Amino acid sequence: MTETPARHEQPEQHGNTPGAGAHRRDKSVQRRRVLIGGGTVAVVGGLAVAGIASADPTSAKKGKPKPTKSTSASASASASTSATTTVCTLNAEVTEGPYSLDGALVREDIREDKEGFEVRYTLTVVDVADDCAPLAGALVELWHCDSLGEYSGFVGGNGHEEEDNGTFLRGGQITDADGQVNITSIWPGHYISRAVHVHMRVHTDVTLTDDSYTGGEVIHTGQLFFDEDINTEIQATSPYSANTTQETLLSNDSIYDDGGASSGLLTLTALGSSVSDGYAATLTVGVDS
Repeated sequence: MTETPARHEQPEQHGNTPGAGAHRRDKSVQRRRVLIGGGTVAVVGGLAVAGIASADPTSAKKGKPKPTKSTSASASASASTSATTTVCTLNAEVTEGPYSLDGALVREDIREDKEGFEVRYTLTVVDVADDCAPLAGALVELWHCDSLGEYSGFVGGNGHEEEDNGTFLRGGQITDADGQVNITSIWPGHYISRAVHVHMRVHTDVTLTDDSYTGGEVIHTGQLFFDEDINTEIQATSPYSANTTQETLLSNDSIYDDGGASSGLLTLTALGSSVSDGYAATLTVGVDS
């Protein structure tokens, strides 16, 4: 299997696991994006303005400045002083890929015992059908591969042997009154044919059980992406460097379409002086209820 640099054409592949179908949705929802001029967006924790501002497609290209504490802090400070913005963005829709599982655990920390650099996600869900008001009571579900490129429930697809409990690096949280969730995980590893990414679904009207959920409707399926320069440094550092499979860069990914935040590109803030200290990752996710 070889890396496929052609954009927007190849399905996601992960070893020889059966059922790895096309990664894009049908044309009625493929890469849909809505810009609503003159809309009012509630600024939640400074995320709405910061997330939309980072939608500059050049921000993901090599040679551009990396996110830093100072720039992220400035964005948050600017956002906190403004109550509105004039653009409301519907985030890009893609298919869930071949490695989703039903019945994710509802929990804040999805790492379990997986090694890797900490990522603290703060995601704010807003509803473009309601003037981008925060969407409360929705389940935001994330799942991704570990440092060796293996998904729980499908271990072996990237050529590594490890224990598979079917739950590591999977889970979700219910949005609060501000449409916000906080989920802790690790920086994902990589596997052949795809850039480093995280899968995401937003569900409404779920019924919570002791540690999971039932029912509901999926109203958004997307993916989250990471700065290419930071990711290159991380993938070359242990434990990620133990994964010697070929990596696809963000600039060559068949799913990411250079749309910045509206295509799932996260705003990153370093938690320390080294990449091993981890990152805070924020994004405002526009959905259509």
